[in-house]
Amino acid sequence: MINQAQSRNYIITLTLLIGFILTIIPLPEWATAYRPQWVALILIYWCMAVPERIGVGISWTTGLLLDVLTGTLLGQHALGFSVIAYIMLKLHLRVRVMPLRQQVFTIFILLLVERLLALWSTGAAGYPTPSLWYWITPLISTLLWPWVFIILRDMRRRFHIS
Repeated sequence: MINQAQSRNYIITLTLLIGFILTIIPLPEWATAYRPQWVALILIYWCMAVPERIGVGISWTTGLLLDVLTGTLLGQHALGFSVIAYIMLKLHLRVRVMPLRQQVFTIFILLLVERLLALWSTGAAGYPTPSLWYWITPLISTLLWPWVFIILRDMRRRFHIS
């Protein structure tokens, strides 16, 4: 039998799995530059909401899984996710009490940090520099943050995840 704590962990895992699915869904060629950073948004939320369950280690592992899933440079997302998880764990008490409009700015900075670290790692590996459209993704992801926040907060409340 599954106890309540395990079922709560399944909800967190399920949301990350949905983030993976949204990340690998095929899009038209013109829309790939606009794909939101779904997994990063979900990790940021869970680091903010339940920092005792989701931390740097789980973020690093999630990043490695995303690297394998998307075929990117191994460790690229792992580095970015672990750094933004660390920052969010340090700031989670402040960010939780911010109004949603103020949270958006913090989320934008975190997503920019993740993209900057991904750019640095691909540049260090000798890959060419992407176009300026590379930087549109954090902006689009930030615009989606209020909806991601509300949906995950409602799930957390409905399943009593604390």
